[in-house]
Amino acid sequence: MKDNMLTIIKTKKLSIISWMLLAALFVFVLVLEAVVPPTHILFTVLKKGAIYALVAVSMNLLNGFTGLFSLGQAGFMLLGAYTYAIFTIPLAARDQVYQYFNGGVIQFTLPVFVALILAGLVAAFFAYLIGLPVLHLKSDYLAIATLGFAEIIRAIFQWDKLGVITNGSNLLRKYPVFHSTIFYFAVSGICIAIILLLINSTYGRAFKAIRDDEVAAEAMGINLAKHKQLSFTISSFFAGISGALLAMFQTTIQASQFKSAMTYEILLIVVIGGIGSVTGSCLASFLFIACSEWWLRFLDNANLNFTPLQILRPGFRKVVFSVVIMLIVLFYQKGIMGEHEFSIAGILKRLRMLRIMWKRYKRMR
Repeated sequence: MKDNMLTIIKTKKLSIISWMLLAALFVFVLVLEAVVPPTHILFTVLKKGAIYALVAVSMNLLNGFTGLFSLGQAGFMLLGAYTYAIFTIPLAARDQVYQYFNGGVIQFTLPVFVALILAGLVAAFFAYLIGLPVLHLKSDYLAIATLGFAEIIRAIFQWDKLGVITNGSNLLRKYPVFHSTIFYFAVSGICIAIILLLINSTYGRAFKAIRDDEVAAEAMGINLAKHKQLSFTISSFFAGISGALLAMFQTTIQASQFKSAMTYEILLIVVIGGIGSVTGSCLASFLFIACSEWWLRFLDNANLNFTPLQILRPGFRKVVFSVVIMLIVLFYQKGIMGEHEFSIAGILKRLRMLRIMWKRYKRMR
């Protein structure tokens, strides 16, 4: 009894420390916004990193925790982005945006947060419909089917016949946007926290059982079709919200932006972070965006060449970035975090291990 009480007290202390660190992170971001100029590339990394963290975690829920190999994330992001933009463009601006389609067919405007939730619901609805036939497929076949869906959706949204709703192949713009980094952190943080609660619930344990062994999971009474559909729908819901956030970040949106390369980037983030690790996906998202948008940008500057060979040139950044990614995948096959999570308890445990090792080293000397 005493040991149980100590464990509960210890867990509560660790939870309090975790919440305090999270609050400190938000305070730190607020201080950055007050001190650093708003045009600094750092804020691009933070905002885009938060968006990609959410979509990477949503993909990890499906690929890492349920064992379903899906490549349709870009399609669900497109649905979320367009839903948010279409329903939030002010009535006064619709004639300018839908100038080739007589102001469009939607003649009302929704509040921002209602449109944000609707973006997730639309993506989830389409995921449910698509999941009915395709979730019976296995492995590579499922990946091909979902990738095909994403490409079909992108083509449909560029079709002029639907221009009164989607504006065809033209840009959607003039919808409400947020420039505060805290907003992106808050929305992504709340969504990731909900996904974590789901993973640690009975449904999350059922997802993991399906991933490990479908036959054994079914023998234990888990309805495979129901849980696969649930995982696919929930993952798509949060992908839709991340698409709406991306629309806010970019201030304009167009279907041609949501190519299959976007899905590959998200999958790459999941692999680098660790398939089956939420915190790994979050860390890898910020690292990926920082490298691609900031740290390796100098490699595209031809003026910095120090040899006659003209090694540095536009696009060389992507070559180096690809090599770095290959090295990470080769030497860290399970990713940065593997299947583990970043936690205060884990840090304290490693610190205790280091202290023990240090004491042993001193004794040996």
